[in-house]
Amino acid sequence: MEASASDEQATSTAGGRKIRVVVAKPGLDGHDRGAKIIARALRDAGMEVIYTGLHQTPEQIAETVIQEDAHAIGLSILSGAHMTLVPRVAELLRAQGADDVVLTVGGTIPADDIAELKELGVAEVFTPGASTQEIVDFIRERAGG
Repeated sequence: MEASASDEQATSTAGGRKIRVVVAKPGLDGHDRGAKIIARALRDAGMEVIYTGLHQTPEQIAETVIQEDAHAIGLSILSGAHMTLVPRVAELLRAQGADDVVLTVGGTIPADDIAELKELGVAEVFTPGASTQEIVDFIRERAGG
């Protein structure tokens, strides 16, 4: 099936480049099925996806975002270390002047932590039950403009 012009615009930035998304698994969490599902959904939606694999440090993730000139990043965390790892990634991105990168987090994030993560610069937190279409639409809206 060929992409229509409106689909192409929906997966491109205002400058005409494809939306580039880094999907990363920070820390010691060894479960990446959800991250791979999201990466595939974003790819199927026409975005360019860079999946970093398991056990990435915040420094490795921030470096990948910079090197790949990404528009968005999706951190997948199931380990409970989100209040340590996410602030570090956000801090590293700010230090590199990449605080315009849309930072999203997905995984088992307690509701009580969501507001604090957003204060730290997270654009959205997707908890279990969020649909892949919801995530695709959010990235298109926030990173495509």
